[in-house]
Amino acid sequence: MGKVIALFNQAGGVGKSTLAMNLGYSLAQRKQRVLLVDMDPQSSLTTFMGLEPGTLERTIYNAIVLEEALPIHQKLHGMDLVPAQLKLSDAEQELVTAYMRDIRLKDALEPVREQYDFILIDCPPSLGMLSYISLVATDYLLIPIQTQFKAFQGTDMLLQTLQKVKAKPNRNLKIAGFVPTMYDSRNSHDELTLKAIQEQLAPIGKIFPMIPKSTVFADASMDRTPLAVYSPKHPAKKVLDGIAKEMEKLNDL
Repeated sequence: MGKVIALFNQAGGVGKSTLAMNLGYSLAQRKQRVLLVDMDPQSSLTTFMGLEPGTLERTIYNAIVLEEALPIHQKLHGMDLVPAQLKLSDAEQELVTAYMRDIRLKDALEPVREQYDFILIDCPPSLGMLSYISLVATDYLLIPIQTQFKAFQGTDMLLQTLQKVKAKPNRNLKIAGFVPTMYDSRNSHDELTLKAIQEQLAPIGKIFPMIPKSTVFADASMDRTPLAVYSPKHPAKKVLDGIAKEMEKLNDL
């Protein structure tokens, strides 16, 4: 059975979709079978992977609301993708009264889990229903945190949500770690926040090396290619490869 990892932070703009794409690519380069699942109505991951959300007839909405088979787009940069589009935002309300709503995503993934080594879920930046069913469906939580004080402060609410999910609907949920993102070494606030992340969150989960702030990530996303393809010698590639290597060890947790 493949490992299911949700990339989640209720704050937006932390580089979550970028991390999902590039971590998935690093895993694929290590000969792992990877499925990306876009659970964000903003559809950034879908766009980064080269699809046009507005033109898609079937998305993850069809799987979790209409209970159809997952619409999987294959062989995109060596990975497969279940896309999203703006209509997914309707699911927040439609799932409120849906039968067995908690496990809609988990059930949708079950038939394909044996086909993949890793399933990476790109959660929306909220604590709503779409994030909730993503946390119920996942094995591990990977948390990107922007190295800004306000972003770090929001971690308490995120961890409270995690504890509620672990209390009953997903007792086996584990934290794979925290990934400090958008770190600017020229900014003293970033340095202080990174230190706080390393000191205060280390007892909860592994703190991965920080991913530096760089316009190259945006450039690669606009080009709809992973960083390792767009700029193979960029220093962040080594960090992403290191995170991928650690994800392969998750069964040891």
